[in-house]
Amino acid sequence: MPAKLIRVVPALAVLIAMAIASASGAARAQAIQFWTDNPASGHVAKAQTLPDFVQLAEKLSPAVVNISTEGARESSEEGEYGSPYGRQRGRSLGSGFIVSRDGYILTNDHVIENPRKVTVTLQNGRNYVAKVVGGDSKTDVALLKIDAGNDLPVAPLGNSADVKVGQSVMAIGNPFGFDHSVTVGIVSAKGRFLPDSLDQFIQTDASINPGNSGGPLIDLNGGVVGVNSAIYTRTGQNMGIGFAIPINLVKGELPQLREHGKVVRGWLGVYIQEVTPELAETMELKEAKGALVAEVLKGSPAEQAGVKRGDVIVEFDGHPISDRRELPLRVAETPLGKKVTFKVIRDKQTKELTAAITESHETQMASAEEGPKSSVPSSFGLRVQDLSADLAHQLGLDTDSGVMVSNVEPGSRADEAGLQKRDVILEVNRAPVKNVSAYQQALKTSGKNTIVLLLVKRGDTTLYFALKPEA
Repeated sequence: MPAKLIRVVPALAVLIAMAIASASGAARAQAIQFWTDNPASGHVAKAQTLPDFVQLAEKLSPAVVNISTEGARESSEEGEYGSPYGRQRGRSLGSGFIVSRDGYILTNDHVIENPRKVTVTLQNGRNYVAKVVGGDSKTDVALLKIDAGNDLPVAPLGNSADVKVGQSVMAIGNPFGFDHSVTVGIVSAKGRFLPDSLDQFIQTDASINPGNSGGPLIDLNGGVVGVNSAIYTRTGQNMGIGFAIPINLVKGELPQLREHGKVVRGWLGVYIQEVTPELAETMELKEAKGALVAEVLKGSPAEQAGVKRGDVIVEFDGHPISDRRELPLRVAETPLGKKVTFKVIRDKQTKELTAAITESHETQMASAEEGPKSSVPSSFGLRVQDLSADLAHQLGLDTDSGVMVSNVEPGSRADEAGLQKRDVILEVNRAPVKNVSAYQQALKTSGKNTIVLLLVKRGDTTLYFALKPEA
């Protein structure tokens, strides 16, 4: 059975949402801080014996809460967990923790997704109906508020930047509804990128199961260094690989969530993709590094800065970009309105550009419906057809120039590269192709023993694909 990344909420497993850093940054968070920090957090205790988690559990457990929702979206993945207690109709169960004495509670956004009613249960058994103050699906963070007086126990927030691989950590939560369960382990890794996510997670082997989602990951000094969010699993149960959102990222978002109910981020206005070794070879790059610009959005800061499709962004605001997933993080944490300098490689030359970062305002385009199936065979396991005006309209394109992929042979070079049915091929080796005839001629010109670079339109974006020579 293939492995999965699962949000740890029983009966409502959801794929991990994209997560990127808050644009407000630490300076804004510090200015209107309303939570409690632990100044000792991050300094690993030099214990001569095994750590004693008894005092930590006694101190932090009262600040951890059980969160249940009514009217949450039903999940088709319920059977993955094999819960012996049957279906909890319309209810989601997760964890959270109190970050201020007046009742602000931190949890995962997916724990309280589409709720009709959110109920918070404290360790002493008292129940409160919570108000959803704000949430951010991209980082999977949500802020709740309960009215329970002004002397609630709090979980102080630590410093995730000081977390070390190998240090001991503790998780508290409500796995399968068993409230205030404590598990311990170590930090297995830092800076983990997960599928469909742009966050840099903390990886831990502290046991995390459905219901732990939204609970705290705590260091030996009693500071929360992460918010438990996901598990890597083949069965739906814990396999010793869990992931937590770094608390420093969360600190940067909390003020915006409390004030505005959402997080506003910086925006550059490009669609990017990974620079694979094949793409690097085709584009004559020295290294397979950076973020390849697949499309520049109209009216975006990138367009105004002079970014072009095919540029490879290798540095942003003084920070090297080795992995394409680093770029959205850097852009998102940039204050709105700031002018930043970044470097791109274009035609083997390095260029320096400047852009003024603005608030994201991308528009979403509708998916195209199925179209005609008549086509002609091509190379690399593709069947293609001319892109007529009617077909272009169905696909939401403003041009009928190009050829549409009508079929991809399983196991072919095109299939291995990731091409899909309904993709529209716009260029072959940087040269535009208007129709099937021009496309086939471009393939012949490229030769049989060279990698072919295709520019493809898919949905509302464009992507580059490198096709290896056929055997």
